[in-house]
Amino acid sequence: MISNAPPIQIRSAELIGALSHALDLTEGQPSGHCTRVCWIGMKLGEAINMPRHELSDLYYTLLLKDLGCSSNAARICQLYLADDRKLKADFKTIDGSMSQALRFVLSHTGLDRSMAERFRAIIHIMRNGGEIARELIEARCHRGADIARQMGFSSNVAEAIQNLDEHWDGSGKPESKVRRNIPVASQIALLAQVADVFFIGQGRAAAIKEIESRANTWFDGDLVDIFLNLAQEDAFWGPLADADLTQLVLTLEPQEHIRLADEDYMDRVAKGFAMVVDSKSPFTAGHSERVAVYADMIAEKLGYSPEHRRWLRRAALLHDLGKLAISNQILDKPAKLDEAEFAIVKTHPRISGEILQAIPAFKDLVPVAVGHHEKLDGKGYPHGLSGDQISLDTRIVTVADVFDALTADRPYRKALPVEQALSIIGKDLGTAFDKRCYDALASAMREATANAA
Repeated sequence: MISNAPPIQIRSAELIGALSHALDLTEGQPSGHCTRVCWIGMKLGEAINMPRHELSDLYYTLLLKDLGCSSNAARICQLYLADDRKLKADFKTIDGSMSQALRFVLSHTGLDRSMAERFRAIIHIMRNGGEIARELIEARCHRGADIARQMGFSSNVAEAIQNLDEHWDGSGKPESKVRRNIPVASQIALLAQVADVFFIGQGRAAAIKEIESRANTWFDGDLVDIFLNLAQEDAFWGPLADADLTQLVLTLEPQEHIRLADEDYMDRVAKGFAMVVDSKSPFTAGHSERVAVYADMIAEKLGYSPEHRRWLRRAALLHDLGKLAISNQILDKPAKLDEAEFAIVKTHPRISGEILQAIPAFKDLVPVAVGHHEKLDGKGYPHGLSGDQISLDTRIVTVADVFDALTADRPYRKALPVEQALSIIGKDLGTAFDKRCYDALASAMREATANAA
């Protein structure tokens, strides 16, 4: 709950660095991937003597390179009939050659489907592979750039994220840019990404070999040479396994460009990461933002102060961060989830809480994020809280969350009319939902409907 304590001062780099762990989840990468990429990339940037202002843009490009990563998850599941997180993780290990691409498609497509389904999916991918790759990468890169702009980052950061998957020889996507037409920050970010994937998966020697093999194809040969020089030093690799890497990475941000995250900045970051979450499924597009709106409407009716309402909107925006750890095979399933699948879904509030717990400025949002699926009668999850164990703030977000779920399209049904949704919620007052919150929402929605008429 919001407190009267002095506001916590936090560097924007610390805030973004902590939230970058949420991006690792949806890419299926081991925790700390973006942080390790930032270390590798900043060392490269320093080695090529990038100007200080460009290093600052590079720093945020590296931490936020995967901002658009959730936007193609649903399409990947649809095309490959596979777990998007595992497919994305494994895809980062192939070099794009025809032989590796063919093996990848055969070894990842529809493994748990019938032979006929699998065969149709493989044929479709093989026939349209180039266009499919362009479509998936374009969605990711453009969405990432859009979110970066929304969060207030420079056009250089947005452009670098948009060009992350372009290759030096023109074989990249989505625009097949070549050589100096690719931002240097994009080249560094992609090289650092590949280096970390192979370092974590296979070790130092494998990372060096992979980068060297892609010189003058994926990467500028001169940049590869600089990487290879750095890679001979233990001091370059050692910190990647250091428990204090996060703190070390904070020291790499150019000191003259350090800024503190004020309330407006934290609002932009919360909205940006809500966009990442909501991009994961076509059925949740705009969900977090709408939950924030409904929660604010309830809070206003209940007499919350402007400061408290602002805090609650932030909590609502970030309540579903943990869904980035769940495959779209489950999130978009057009039928009832089985017991094992529902057990996975029930982990998302806990994961949301774990991400937010690591951020001092967002730590007080944890009870709302963890508790938004709890019920007053103790039959909710993840902890089975009941009654007064559930704060009013959490109860507000719970009602707002369910109301939006009912009034939006879902894989298994169409959106319900407002009055029908309210009627469904009303049947569980006192057991699942707080009557004060329900009455406030119902009143606010009816006023909004009347004003719109």
